[in-house]
Amino acid sequence: MLFDRFSARRPAGWLLAALGVPLLLVVALLVGRALTSTAPTTPTVAVPPTTVPAPASPSPRESVPPAAPAPADLPVVTYDPAPRGFPADPAPADTGPLSEGLRPDRNVAAYDAPGGRPLAFLAPTISGVRLTVPIVERRAGWTAVLLPSANRTVAWLPSGGWTTVALRDQIVVERRTHRLTWNRDGRAVRSWPVSLGMSGQLTPLGRTFVLGRTPPPQDVYGGVDIFALGAIPDDPDAVPTGLRGAHIGLHSWYNDDTLGENVTNGCIRLTRGAQRQLLAELEPGTSLVVVDRLP
Repeated sequence: MLFDRFSARRPAGWLLAALGVPLLLVVALLVGRALTSTAPTTPTVAVPPTTVPAPASPSPRESVPPAAPAPADLPVVTYDPAPRGFPADPAPADTGPLSEGLRPDRNVAAYDAPGGRPLAFLAPTISGVRLTVPIVERRAGWTAVLLPSANRTVAWLPSGGWTTVALRDQIVVERRTHRLTWNRDGRAVRSWPVSLGMSGQLTPLGRTFVLGRTPPPQDVYGGVDIFALGAIPDDPDAVPTGLRGAHIGLHSWYNDDTLGENVTNGCIRLTRGAQRQLLAELEPGTSLVVVDRLP
């Protein structure tokens, strides 16, 4: 604040000025008290201390289990039963469509778990047919696929050496009602009656897939190509000697007299017209699941 300077000169009426100064001081004091008593009082508000939230710590990235080197002498998965030691399919009766397939571009090591043991190689082809296996699960840096030539079993593959393809179709087979339903993009397209495996050679339950197609070896198949599936008989020794080593097939028959019955050696038998339509529509790798009955 600034204050005015008083002059040092004393005028003739100094006495009057001397008496006036105390009077002015008294008046100023009274006015100041009056202003103080009438001015509004500003309340004091306690302001809580400002808390600055701590920055969220970044979530750690999921680590990728490393793939152990695969010995060069590992067996290659072929049309024969696959090597043992692979884990079970985590959801064998899941009827949800498997919409993505995996195609090996070279021999790819197959492991029993992410970062686990390499047990075999998946080759680009099996019996000359381009191999496509459905993808059932993904984890950091690893992909699980249905294993060919084994029932209800998966293999884990590290990244690299394979490509993916879209799979639009799915086949669902119900053992109790002897029905086969063809789904595309999650919706039913057609349904047909089928014959299934007889007692002791029941059509295996669980998820598998279309491995490839082959010409009919005998006239009893109605002259229509056969779909070989990735599944094999649950009890390979129970089938006739001439069928030892064969895969479960999806095929037609020379007549339709036994549709709706359990008469096959584990295969799925349907009409020639239905088989021709599926042959024209389905791609290798198409998933097929056999259940007792849909809910």
